[in-house]
Amino acid sequence: MFLSARSPLLVAAGVVPVVLLSLAGIDAWLAAAGWLGLCLVVIAADVALAADPRRVEITRDVPRRVRRGEPARASVTVRNTGTRLLRGRVRDAWQPTAGADPSRPRVLIPPGEARTVGVALLPRRRGELSSEFVVVRSLGPLGFAGRQASIPSRGAVRVLPPFTSRRHLPSRLARLRELDGNTSLQVRGQGTEFDSLREYVRGDDVRSIDWRATARSATTMLRTWRPERDRHVVIVIDTGRTAAARVGDGVRLDAAMEAALLLAALASRAGDHTHLLMFDRVVRARVTRVDGPGLLPALVDAMAPVEAQLIDTDWTAGFAAARALTSRPSLVVLLTAQDAPDAARSFLGSLPSLAARTRVLVGTVTDETPELPDRPEAEDVYRAAAYARSARDADAVARAIGRAGGEAIAAGPDDLPPRIADRYLALKAAGRL
Repeated sequence: MFLSARSPLLVAAGVVPVVLLSLAGIDAWLAAAGWLGLCLVVIAADVALAADPRRVEITRDVPRRVRRGEPARASVTVRNTGTRLLRGRVRDAWQPTAGADPSRPRVLIPPGEARTVGVALLPRRRGELSSEFVVVRSLGPLGFAGRQASIPSRGAVRVLPPFTSRRHLPSRLARLRELDGNTSLQVRGQGTEFDSLREYVRGDDVRSIDWRATARSATTMLRTWRPERDRHVVIVIDTGRTAAARVGDGVRLDAAMEAALLLAALASRAGDHTHLLMFDRVVRARVTRVDGPGLLPALVDAMAPVEAQLIDTDWTAGFAAARALTSRPSLVVLLTAQDAPDAARSFLGSLPSLAARTRVLVGTVTDETPELPDRPEAEDVYRAAAYARSARDADAVARAIGRAGGEAIAAGPDDLPPRIADRYLALKAAGRL
């Protein structure tokens, strides 16, 4: 049962008859009690005449997957299986992070008919978001009160990473086409594959001249090369406690996912095989042996439910799990936050065993150092000092990573994905993959 906004007005309207009856010599308290009793009878009758909200059938139409921050639309169809006209409101009980429209639309459903109510969603968190029930309010014919029931009906949507770094993909693909020899620019590097012969033009590398082909031709011929394909790129995302730290408008884990998606999209177009491992002490997500158009959907689907865990990462076990994905990785990209020398001892102790077998890039999401205002307060000075100390510690860890055989790349959440993609392209151009 519930009371509508008309109920207080009905009770307040009793002031006039109570005053008139008191002037006529009737006790005011007795008149007020009589009016309240009449109001209760009217409300009880209204509730009794309202349609039973439990005699409805709920059907949902919910998108299976949406990207975080992108609007989506679900719908709820309510069928009245009772014998009375159902007039009232419907509310779909989504989690707050689903960003559901808070309005409660009105419905008027005759017996045996159905009405569909749209629900606008704007998810603010990755993972599985759900609504377990639908609340139906049935208002009585007088509009003073009615019945309410929660109808169990589960609806769920998987919220995927937004992949905002996709905007960097076209420019990197253009550079990849240059490396592949689809434009006039050709590259040569140790370990690249022979592609074809073409005429020499001014500015080409004279070391690529094919003298035998030149002797058989009337002009100077040049060998063109393309980067080797079918290389294995392993991306390891740290889901330990450091991944939960806030950087910019999000957390480090989300920025690491953006970098992984951009690199995977680029490597897939380059003809390389991409493997993903999300790890802290156990494997949180794994994608391997997926190539072509199905790679990105598989990656975002695996990433969606993963959250940072407030535990230290076991790097010995993590590197062992990474090596198990493929027997011959050409590049391992570690997306982690190793910015404190004391906390990075386990990572630095295990890194040489991995770097001895393959090329290793270590990507770290950092926060931008704030600028001091013209007239800084004590809080501003302390904050700047803390950032400076963190930057100094991060530089020390980066140097240690270099000594261990890896290459450290640190940047803000918006800059890290393109920087890792650029480094991948540079390694392809130099024939080091």
